Amino acid sequence: MRRRDFLKLTAVMAAGSLSWRLWAAPTGGSQTRCLVVFLRGAYDSLNALVPYADDFYYQSRPNIALPRPDKKDPQAVIALDARWGMAASLQDDLHPLYAAKQLAFVPFAGTGFVSRSHFQAQDWVEFGQPATARPNSDSGFLNRLLRELGAGTAPRPEAVSFTQTLPPILTGTMPVANSPISLPRSRQLTPHFEQLVLQMYTGHALEQQVSDGLGLRKAIASELVEEMQAASRDATAPGGFALEAGRIGRLLRERPELSVGFIDVGGWDTHAAQGGASGALSTRLQALSAGLAELETSLGNGWNNTVVMVLSEFGRTFRENGSRGTDHGHGTAMWVLGGSISGGRIVGEQADLAPGKLHQDRDLPVLNEYRAVLGGLFRHMYGLNPAQLARIFPSSTPADLGLL
Repeated sequence: MRRRDFLKLTAVMAAGSLSWRLWAAPTGGSQTRCLVVFLRGAYDSLNALVPYADDFYYQSRPNIALPRPDKKDPQAVIALDARWGMAASLQDDLHPLYAAKQLAFVPFAGTGFVSRSHFQAQDWVEFGQPATARPNSDSGFLNRLLRELGAGTAPRPEAVSFTQTLPPILTGTMPVANSPISLPRSRQLTPHFEQLVLQMYTGHALEQQVSDGLGLRKAIASELVEEMQAASRDATAPGGFALEAGRIGRLLRERPELSVGFIDVGGWDTHAAQGGASGALSTRLQALSAGLAELETSLGNGWNNTVVMVLSEFGRTFRENGSRGTDHGHGTAMWVLGGSISGGRIVGEQADLAPGKLHQDRDLPVLNEYRAVLGGLFRHMYGLNPAQLARIFPSSTPADLGLL
């Protein structure tokens, strides 16, 4: 096995304890962590954060629009302000967080890069490149964040990706552990394989990192497998996101040295039979919201020092299609959650929704560039200076939305 292939498979990392930065937010003195949840497939934000006050929304979606707020209708949108409402499928798990000011939404969000290819758009978002730049796949923006957090510190910060392979968002010069949350015992590295790998790296500059990374991967896998075996039902099914999120939260709570986390959730490409207040998308949103709420519960006090950022590669068309679904769009909505954020608000720049106001006459425009939103969060979370932020997100000006 080539070293490059092995590193891609195991994504080893040094297992030293993390040298923490401090919050610039009012919770100063606490350790902080970011967890990115990536919704692969481009979820329909307009049926999650619903512009119920805009008639054009209902004219454009005669079959899949969600009902306007009505306390007598259990499927009706839950009003968050005079314009926006939350889908009823999110109410049980996420409305309490919104009411507690621990959840905020950023509509009209996304990247200036226009692509209707899932893979191209996902890569562009994860690599964190300017819309006008030449493609650069050397590193993902979370890996660059790690590099800035570890600059001049020893030992280095640590991160984990709860995925089968290392995603683009975490590729780069900083080693990162990946550990699938559904990892069965048979996928753990055997002692024989570990010895082969260690022999391959004997005398190499990465020898200690490989050794430490193998140890960390084994420890994380062991903890997750034990929890899966103790579960009484289908713990590894995609629909069990809430249970998986609980395992992630407990692992992060017990391992505070892991300051950056990543997980992706698929199944959002709803071209046909998307449904409205009930149906395919509603069911998936309900599972997602249950998982996010379980993160809050399982993290315990760690929730107060964690910022969860929910992203997607792009949005979906404003109008429904002939198959009662939606197609690849442009603007979407980001979610920001955490015990110390100033939530309970819809933040960022907004625009009217009317004929002639859509991007290419079909999509939500992007008014809140995702790199600017994240850059503003990172600045407050870690006290990063402009030069550091520019290395994480080149040619981007951090936006201060008052969330921290």
